[in-house]
Amino acid sequence: MNAAEILEVLESRGAVLHGHFELSSGRHSDLFVQKFRVLEHPRLAQRFGESLAGLFETKVDVVAAPAVGAVVLGFATALGADARSIFAERVDGQMVFRRGFSIAPHEKVLVVEDVVTTGGSAREVVELVTRAGGEVVGVGALLDRGDPARPPDLLGVPLRALVKLDVSSWDPAGCPLCAADEPLEDPGSRRVGR
Repeated sequence: MNAAEILEVLESRGAVLHGHFELSSGRHSDLFVQKFRVLEHPRLAQRFGESLAGLFETKVDVVAAPAVGAVVLGFATALGADARSIFAERVDGQMVFRRGFSIAPHEKVLVVEDVVTTGGSAREVVELVTRAGGEVVGVGALLDRGDPARPPDLLGVPLRALVKLDVSSWDPAGCPLCAADEPLEDPGSRRVGR
């Protein structure tokens, strides 16, 4: 699937939302992509995963994704790459591998994220994989928001996304939607279980 087809699917399934949103990074935006509106369809998730795996030429051994948001896409990408699928979870605010997940030294690992804004979660998983001795071949994402708040690199690994959007986000203190008293929604998953 190409970027235009994927964006059309996201829009036709009601995954592209407009309003005033708090992103998992804590920043505010007027656009939110509720990727689960498409990932709830296994064949679409599979096609997205295959397309994402195809963006990386290197054979990967493991696909690692941050929970909760990227677990489905990570699994679908691992299926497309014929690799193992694992995910990292937050424990006391830190990303860790649990449930017996591990990475052997020198295993080639593709980190998969659903939507990249600041890249914080992806960067945490890259660091986790590196500490475990794995070799990160890149970060793959369904959507790259192209956010100016993101540092210029994700620890020296390439970021490739199926769709790139240039969407604004703001620190809450400088958010024009807050200044206009627009109601704030928090549809993300980072704060699940708090």
